[in-house]
Amino acid sequence: MSLDTGGSEAPADLAAVAREKGIRYFLISFTDLFGVTRSKLVPASAIAGMQADGAGFAGFAAHIDLKPSDPDMFAIPDPSGMFQLPWKPDVAWVPSDLRIDGAPLAQCPRGTLKRVLAEARAGGHTVMTGVECEFFLLSPCGTRLADEQDTRVKPCYDQQVVMRRYDFITEICDHMETLGWGPYQNDHEDGNGQYEQNWGYADALTTADRHVFYKYMVKTIAEKHGFRATFMPKPMPHLTGNGTHVHISIWDGAAETSLMEDEGGELGLSALAHGLVGGLLEHGAALTLITNPVVNSYKRINAPVTMSGSTWAPNTITWSGNNRTHMIRVPDSARIEVRLADGAANPYLLQAGIAAAGLDGVARGTSPGQRLDIDMFAEGHLVKDAPRLPLNMLDAIRLFERSEMLRARLGDEVVRAFAKLKEREWNEYMHHFTEWERANALDI
Repeated sequence: MSLDTGGSEAPADLAAVAREKGIRYFLISFTDLFGVTRSKLVPASAIAGMQADGAGFAGFAAHIDLKPSDPDMFAIPDPSGMFQLPWKPDVAWVPSDLRIDGAPLAQCPRGTLKRVLAEARAGGHTVMTGVECEFFLLSPCGTRLADEQDTRVKPCYDQQVVMRRYDFITEICDHMETLGWGPYQNDHEDGNGQYEQNWGYADALTTADRHVFYKYMVKTIAEKHGFRATFMPKPMPHLTGNGTHVHISIWDGAAETSLMEDEGGELGLSALAHGLVGGLLEHGAALTLITNPVVNSYKRINAPVTMSGSTWAPNTITWSGNNRTHMIRVPDSARIEVRLADGAANPYLLQAGIAAAGLDGVARGTSPGQRLDIDMFAEGHLVKDAPRLPLNMLDAIRLFERSEMLRARLGDEVVRAFAKLKEREWNEYMHHFTEWERANALDI
């Protein structure tokens, strides 16, 4: 389960934790720039040395902008984020921070988030967040839905379907209970074969660690039941894509008092909360490479109407009250929901980017502008001045690279490296020929 080390107190001794909890092995893990989790399985007998010096990795072997000739980077485990695997309790997963040549690696996504949050605390703010992670349950081959009876045109909240997967869903929910995450609901989502589970909000670093572990847990339990789980943004062309909605609120430095509410403010939001919304809207286009980081992402946010009748994904940079057709929804005065991100987003960069954009708006008192309460999916074409989201990954890369705010708050090195590797990925995609191209251009 998650260990509370009290923030500034000395970190827990992992060797002692292993003896106390019967842990035989540790997964010392880090998440690379593309959101892939990399790990080494370390016996408890060696964990003391690993906690002191870190586990060595070749950075070039992951999605990190390093060369084969560069020295090893070392993953220093952070006991405050440790989770003992409920389904295999003799193993514990521990997130890590990366160092190279004795110094923090600037490209480390988790380290980037920690820097953003440290700057927020220096300004007297604590960033609290929660995430809603949607996924599809497929056959092992990944091309068919796991439940061939799941065929309704509008399958959202389908009781019959969710109960057919009761053993799978409740096993994951029970594990979240064991971990102390406070799970509170499970449902079938808008796409056939699509599910979502919700757990309690926390500080942004805790949420990001849980997000990484949740994806690992869902995939693992799916395999145990003979299925394949995917968080791919748009795995089925005719179905709703996988979103990762982020709920964010700003609290005081002690994380005791929310700073979001003002009874006299629009929608009950304080001036600070309006600045938060304003910053996210102002930087929404530049953020899109973080929130929607793969080629397939743009087949979700720029999708035609799906079988259910709605994509549920924004395509414009607008805000509203309790209205799910906008990029930012205000479900109540205690929080705002950012509906842009999809399942491919790196959990650490996702939290870092949203926090950075929002806090920039708070610092500058950025106005969110006019609120729109229309159905953007049906009437958005009538709003002539609504900024649009990037139409493809290349556009998103260019906007991301040009953002002075992201360079200042995330760090020039992480922006440079992420953009460089994503441009390489885009070029690889452009070298791939499709049957659509042949069918549409062969006779020109």
